[in-house]
Amino acid sequence: MVISSHPQPEVSPQLIEFLQQKLGLSENALNLGLRQAELEQAPLPIVLWSFGLLSLTQYQQVLDWENDHQ
Repeated sequence: MVISSHPQPEVSPQLIEFLQQKLGLSENALNLGLRQAELEQAPLPIVLWSFGLLSLTQYQQVLDWENDHQ
């Protein structure tokens, strides 16, 4: 479990689209990640990786995508 003391920003629709369309994340996996990220106040990509829903390579792709879209 990852718990942050700082509220996390809302997940962008573009990131959700990237996760589903480019990385093939299912809607159920994404919903689980979103609920858990909100509960833990943790970044969604970290939660998805910690639950085994993203591989390390996919996690790096998300980080690269986030860097390109800031």
